[in-house]
Amino acid sequence: QVQLVESGGGLVQAGGSLRLSCAASGRTFSSHAMGWFRQAPGKEREFVAAISWSGSITRYADSVKGRFTISRDNAKNTVSLQMNSLKPEDTAVYYCAADRSSVWSWTPNGMDYWGKGTLVTVSS
Repeated sequence: QVQLVESGGGLVQAGGSLRLSCAASGRTFSSHAMGWFRQAPGKEREFVAAISWSGSITRYADSVKGRFTISRDNAKNTVSLQMNSLKPEDTAVYYCAADRSSVWSWTPNGMDYWGKGTLVTVSS
């Protein structure tokens, strides 16, 4: 059974940092791009960041560029999201995803695999 399990969410003050991790099990994801989406209360799920299977290509939403950094470790089947300079508008449930498509075509629809999400709350 394939599973993506997120960890690292929590409550942090504005300007602070958090590091999210996603552990994949049940298969190897070395041929899948991996990444993150988020969904704030009352809003649609949106793309945050993704990284290619080799780690050589990354893509970020404009709203997080320069503040968030995505990385992966194929040996450990994990992907991480370092979030710095957090803002209250970053508050959301963050979902890990994996898909065989190019990071440039990632949308909330059609991902091969999803995690169940981890809550990030940024207080002002």
